[in-house]
Amino acid sequence: MNIGSYTFDEFRRLAENFHGYAAPGLLVGGYMVELAKRHLPEGTLFEAVVESGKCLPDAVQLLTLCSIGNGWMKIHNLGRYAVSLFDKHTGEGVRVSVDPVKMAAYPEIEGWFLKKKAKKDQDVPRLEAEIEQAGDTICKIEPIMVKRRFIGHKHMSRIVCCPVCGEAYPAEDGPVCRGCQGEAPYVVARREIKAAERHEAATGVRVVPVQEAVGQTLVHDMTRIDPGQFKGPEFKAGQRISVGDICRLQQMGRFHVAVTDAPAGEGAAPSFASGEDNLVHENEAAEIFARRMAGEGVAYSLPPREGKVEFTAARDGLFSVDVERMRQFNLVPEIMVASRQDATLVKQNGPLAGTRAIPLFISRERLSQALEVLEGGPLFSVLPLRKARVGILVTGTEVFQGIIEDKFIPVITAKVTMLGCSVVKTDIVPDDREMMVRAVAGMREAGADLLITTGGLSVDPDDVTRHAMMDAGLTDVLHGVPVLPGTMSLMGRIPGPDGDMQVLGVPACALYFKTTFLDLVLPRLLSNRGITRAELARMGDGGYCLSCHTCTWPKCWFGK
Repeated sequence: MNIGSYTFDEFRRLAENFHGYAAPGLLVGGYMVELAKRHLPEGTLFEAVVESGKCLPDAVQLLTLCSIGNGWMKIHNLGRYAVSLFDKHTGEGVRVSVDPVKMAAYPEIEGWFLKKKAKKDQDVPRLEAEIEQAGDTICKIEPIMVKRRFIGHKHMSRIVCCPVCGEAYPAEDGPVCRGCQGEAPYVVARREIKAAERHEAATGVRVVPVQEAVGQTLVHDMTRIDPGQFKGPEFKAGQRISVGDICRLQQMGRFHVAVTDAPAGEGAAPSFASGEDNLVHENEAAEIFARRMAGEGVAYSLPPREGKVEFTAARDGLFSVDVERMRQFNLVPEIMVASRQDATLVKQNGPLAGTRAIPLFISRERLSQALEVLEGGPLFSVLPLRKARVGILVTGTEVFQGIIEDKFIPVITAKVTMLGCSVVKTDIVPDDREMMVRAVAGMREAGADLLITTGGLSVDPDDVTRHAMMDAGLTDVLHGVPVLPGTMSLMGRIPGPDGDMQVLGVPACALYFKTTFLDLVLPRLLSNRGITRAELARMGDGGYCLSCHTCTWPKCWFGK
């Protein structure tokens, strides 16, 4: 049986020249592609999706205009030997696959395709004869409609040069190319520069045995560790080594040290440069990073200790981290920054984060790469919590009629007062939308700028609280969050002549669980930090509470 305009032997030679040998999969693939082409309307401009990366893509490229290079063929590897050709505008087309039931009449094909025979045991002439005899009769064909995401081509994004390797790449991949992010499938063979050589490349800096270091100046802090007792710099950058220091250094396990002839001066870390190298000392780099990372409410002390700068809170508040830009910063080699988790409540003088260069020296080029990431502003800030005037609205006919004793008001009151807020009004109303709307107006008249409403947020027919809030003017609504407990929570704002009133709807689970979504989101609302659906989506990671018998939150991982 011919394969399109080719005889079997002609296509076999074509396959051999293109593929390296006449692979059975390529020969079968030729029949599959031609069968699909015959079932497309004449003149159709089509594209291809191949479900296997073996042989079949080559058949598509030999018999059609589709290729990986022009983007008209996509390999969506599902492990199935099938090809789909479809109208590139509408997605309508056909799918051709090999039918194991039909190939039962051809034992050599069946043995090859189902891997019943090892390759060395296959009778290749007989296998090729069966493939020619069977043709497309071992295939099945079915009409399909390709999903929209497989139709058309993604437009190229802006192209930039990677600051690490210097090669061009799509800017959407991040601050450095994906190869330099660690995805490269190879290692470039480059001569590894030893630490000693690198130090010696900087003017006046060298690595020497401690016995030869007397009278020389240290170029970095040296840490002493007594397990469970002490960890800190025993020797500091700029300190001159004396005879009496040799024994202490050896006791610390230091038998070689990096020194310079520069004048002594504790904490000094001058910039070292030579004819070709332009290196930045770890202390200088850490200080430069710190000045750009610290935003409002964040403090740090200089000079760096042990090569790093640590940040502390200059005030009580909510620690805010630009997580994406911090990730981008850490993609740059030889530097690092680590912090507490974003949206953590912190106290004044509490530790927040730390940054440093990893080697003793980094190049000016590497420093520039890091600073490029920091151009967008600080990474860290501590946002003060406003002292909100809170209105608490409890909804539910059973509570209004006294059938069930209210427990919400004391629970909510305790949580908001702990954060420095005051409760200006409380109210209990039945499951009546009009009464709820009037109650909301009463909260505003009492001066509330944060309304916390409880109950009535589920799918029960009597749960009308959310609808009542909409009647009262609620806008920018976010309802439902990927956090357990607290999924049915509601957020938004009600505009007014005196400003917006924030609204937080708390589901009934807050009565049973000590910690819920309420505890995660309340500080964010009080810090006036905007909350988006994207931020809520990220909270799903770590948003499942284990409901421990003894709750230790916030010292557990819930919400982090």
